Amino acid sequence: MDAFNTSMPLPFSYTFTITSGSCNTSTHTNPWMDVRIWSKLPERLLDRVIAFLPPPAFFRARSVCKRWYGLLYCSSFLELYMQISPSHHWFLFLKHRTLKSYICRANTSSGGNGDNRTNCEGYLFDPCDAAWYRLSFNLVPSGFYPASSSGGLVCWVSDEAGAKNLILFNPLVDSLIQLPPTLRPRLFPSIGLTVSPTSVDVTVAGDDLISPYAVKNLSTESFHIDAGGFYSIWGTTSSLPRLCSLESGRMVHVDGKFYCMNYSPFSVLAYDMAANKWFKIQAPMRRFLRSPGLVESRGKLILVAAVEKSKLNVPKSLRLWGLQDCGTWVEIERMPLQLYMQFAEVEGGNGFDPVGHGEFIVIMIRGSDKGLLFDICRKRWRWIPACPYLGSSGCANNGEGAELRGLAYEPRLATPVISLLSCFTG
Repeated sequence: MDAFNTSMPLPFSYTFTITSGSCNTSTHTNPWMDVRIWSKLPERLLDRVIAFLPPPAFFRARSVCKRWYGLLYCSSFLELYMQISPSHHWFLFLKHRTLKSYICRANTSSGGNGDNRTNCEGYLFDPCDAAWYRLSFNLVPSGFYPASSSGGLVCWVSDEAGAKNLILFNPLVDSLIQLPPTLRPRLFPSIGLTVSPTSVDVTVAGDDLISPYAVKNLSTESFHIDAGGFYSIWGTTSSLPRLCSLESGRMVHVDGKFYCMNYSPFSVLAYDMAANKWFKIQAPMRRFLRSPGLVESRGKLILVAAVEKSKLNVPKSLRLWGLQDCGTWVEIERMPLQLYMQFAEVEGGNGFDPVGHGEFIVIMIRGSDKGLLFDICRKRWRWIPACPYLGSSGCANNGEGAELRGLAYEPRLATPVISLLSCFTG
């Protein structure tokens, strides 16, 4: 049940650089590092130190002794971990079949039980250290695609038309649970997920199957369970605004609301979970946007899009707008022109998908493994280093149309809502 599969090449190859102010300073003569002191450190203090380790370091530390190995199953340590462990604003990338490739595969395949697994592993990216790690998703059955992530759990949705089956999976500890199927048949709906230590909320919107050959964005159904005993298993429904188009399938959660892009023309749709209502927000410069996408960053909703006003004397650019409390948009950043020219050349008009987490925003170019990382706090742009595991993947990637799909992911050793869900749905 180790999160980072040890049968794969070990992805945690760190290079430690030791610097000191003086060449004559030796760490072994420092009285504060005396082994006689640290060997007598109480276990409760040692557990606090271990709880602060990032997940890759924690899983390596488990090989030290039997007690450290068992910490992953120790309830007192996991409770401490949930209280003091720092957040890690990382990103998870998985190979994702596009809608076009799925339809082509469905139309050309005639039966058979071929297991076209494109998602048996994921690639975890640490933006602080610009490091890549590999995670196994072998426990997720075939026929599911990754749709959303929250609270250390990745939501997988069945790709067959009809009532949707959803799986919540923690790849670090290989814990998995399947939710009851949705009530309405759908094709590729938009999925919203928000998970806390004591509650789970899932919203499934659009792509209602009105016939075996046609879909229409008509309705929303929601799933809620919390530790207080309140639950609603797809019992909360609402109607979508008329003539909405939810092509991206992505929903972003900010302050009790789910947001998603509406296309033709561009606007932002918001779903207030408490009021069970949808409303529309006008997008900035909507007639000149290209590849718009929504991300959450530090509790704020941000719209990322390319601006192309070719008939006006305004240079093409990639811009970020933040949604204010009053409902208006304010431009907060613009990609430097020289960098944008490089980005546009690589992108080649294929489009891009942004995803945000904490102070970081990743902008991935569709159909490739290339992307940019923007640090909001430092106002710094940089290209993401290539993932070293893509070329060595042992999973089949049959057919065309596969690309990396990015999700905001916070690796967590403990996700107690899995037990909560087991009590209600088991």
